[in-house]
Amino acid sequence: MNETGRVEAFSDGVFAIATTLLILDIHVPAGSGHELTAALAHQSPSYVAYVVSFLVIGVMWVNHHALFGLLAKVDRTLVFLNLLLLMVVAALPWPTALLAAHLQNTGDAKVAGVVYSGVMVAHALLYCTIWWYVTRDGHLFRPTIDTRAARATRTRFNVGALAYPATMALALLSPWAMLAVHALLAVYYAFNQLTIPGGEPTATPD
Repeated sequence: MNETGRVEAFSDGVFAIATTLLILDIHVPAGSGHELTAALAHQSPSYVAYVVSFLVIGVMWVNHHALFGLLAKVDRTLVFLNLLLLMVVAALPWPTALLAAHLQNTGDAKVAGVVYSGVMVAHALLYCTIWWYVTRDGHLFRPTIDTRAARATRTRFNVGALAYPATMALALLSPWAMLAVHALLAVYYAFNQLTIPGGEPTATPD
């Protein structure tokens, strides 16, 4: 396996663990009959937070795979930038649990929402930094990649750098609306914002 494959394989493991940890914060409620129904309904914020965070991490993983699919090699700087990104990915289950626990309490929900969006800001800034770094001179790209065209994608790829900080302010007004915006941003990034000439996947040896 080449160095790019090793970095991506390690990253895949972190993404997988982070998505798994999300569900561990949704506990099986006690009770039976109407009590069980009420307890399940009481956990509804946890379900919403779980779905949004799973969508966010899942889309991040897809884009991470797309990004590394454009690279022929990695260097030390990119490896450390990737480690910082993974540190934030691994942390996402915590603000998700915090938000789910306080989403029904207006005051606490605002604080939890700001923390949640703050972690998303860190995600966005690190992703933007990585994409800026690899498109700066294209030294890590596969030979078929058009570096100038790759740099031209920065604007649409870096939308999150502006949108995610705005969600921190939105959390102070409506944490539920903040969650909805995060879901919409995940849908935006579900469409490949890294489509560039020469970027089609090619078979590479392990």
